[in-house]
Amino acid sequence: MNIIQSIDNTILQFIQLHMRNTILDIAMPLITSLGNKLTIWSIAGLILIASNKYRKYGYMIIFSLLLCLIVGNFSLKPLVARARPFDARPILDVLLISPPKDFSFPSGHTMSSFASAVIIYYMNRKAGIYALILGTLIGFSRLYLYVHYPSDVFAGAIIGGLIGGSTIFIFNEIKKKNINKYHFKKEK
Repeated sequence: MNIIQSIDNTILQFIQLHMRNTILDIAMPLITSLGNKLTIWSIAGLILIASNKYRKYGYMIIFSLLLCLIVGNFSLKPLVARARPFDARPILDVLLISPPKDFSFPSGHTMSSFASAVIIYYMNRKAGIYALILGTLIGFSRLYLYVHYPSDVFAGAIIGGLIGGSTIFIFNEIKKKNINKYHFKKEK
């Protein structure tokens, strides 16, 4: 664990010392706000639910966001109880955003972004690539803003991707069972 922490600290320090600039100081809080309270992904899910053609994908996104909340915020964060970088190694005088009050591991912003992006990619590859890029930017913003470690973001991306993939699998299995159930009743 010390090796991971050392790598995390080295990457964060590099970002803070070599990448900070006025433009990113403005852009990163805006990018990270897209993931606040699951905002952009909830809106995407609701827009898809309003469409007959893409409704099931909207439900998948909302379901995956609920799973992210349960797995990340209600389970892993309190279990791991990892302090945030600005609390554990304060190298910044002022954060560019309000300090989050929960624990650091895993990154909920990144987890919900990747869960949603995987579902969007499954729905439409081109839109999914844009969603994955946005998810990556949101994850990077958490590092830039010094509120997560790289391993928090990496784990959030992996767990989010798994939740998105699991959601697709679950919905497809339910659909198969309903189709089989319907055909079975019809044959009688």
